[in-house]
Amino acid sequence: MNDRKTTNLLLLIIVIPLVFFLLKTLSFIFIPLISAMFIALLFLPMMRWLKRRKVPKVLSLLLVVLIIAVFFKLFGEVLQLSSREILSADNAFFDKMKEKLTTLVVSLENFFGVDFLQGETVLASFIQKENIVKSFAPTLGFVTDTLTMTLSAAFFVILLLAGSVDVQKLLNETILKKQFESIKTFRKIEKDLIKFVKVKFFISLFTGIGIGIMCWAFGVSFPIFWGLFAFAINFLQLVGSVISVVCLAIFSFVEIESTSMLLFFVLSISGVQVLFGGILEPIFMGKSFSINVITILIMLMLWGYIWGVPGLIMSIPITVFLKIMLEKSPRTKTIASLIS
Repeated sequence: MNDRKTTNLLLLIIVIPLVFFLLKTLSFIFIPLISAMFIALLFLPMMRWLKRRKVPKVLSLLLVVLIIAVFFKLFGEVLQLSSREILSADNAFFDKMKEKLTTLVVSLENFFGVDFLQGETVLASFIQKENIVKSFAPTLGFVTDTLTMTLSAAFFVILLLAGSVDVQKLLNETILKKQFESIKTFRKIEKDLIKFVKVKFFISLFTGIGIGIMCWAFGVSFPIFWGLFAFAINFLQLVGSVISVVCLAIFSFVEIESTSMLLFFVLSISGVQVLFGGILEPIFMGKSFSINVITILIMLMLWGYIWGVPGLIMSIPITVFLKIMLEKSPRTKTIASLIS
């Protein structure tokens, strides 16, 4: 028995890196699939409610497709509004931005005693035609991959909601091996993840609105864009709020002349992030989502390395799923408590 235990441990050490390698290699399949599973969980309660009302499954699926289409339509309208806001800016703003950033670069060169940035030439190199063309190809590739994965995820969502894959039955036959326990665990996963997505969505929404209002109040250009940016980047746990504050602080340096006003603006947007992300979000999440900060950082780095930006977004839902599954086995409850 001791030899068998040692063999199983060695096999586990070999299998885990192999699993992560496959997840990274086949990311074009797993990213849409896992995303679709989380999205399908949001609509499963509605699908069950419609089924109890004797609504045909085809009509239920059409309703889900309509809701998703309306959501993307609204998001596209806001994105277009933000784009028009940026395109309407005159050349004087961009000239001022170049001047202020050049001054900042020269100041940094003088402070550190280096001249490898070469003052104005560093900004000029960014806007050269050759560099723009070089940076356009990766951007176009990223947009194409994102669109492809979005369409694949939508296809998987329809399949999951149509019952082509029964996740609860899959858990029963592979991991839990008990009918009642699998149903109970699946409902807990569904309830917790729906709560997480709802809280995260509304916290990000109000964070974006707050950031946009602060930009408008202090006269910072493109408040709609910055509100949309804060909303989107806030889905990255911990690091998203820091990125939005740092980017907006650098941008506001161009427009706000007074140092005291600039400092007050940075404190204001930081206060918005602390209020919604640091105070209200933990309150609404509750104790069931108490995950160790170190665990969050490790999961962010792990899934970010494996799947990039989609991995950063899905890292916490995946952690919540793993935490619930680990709590169901006496052998792994210690790991679940460490995660908490």
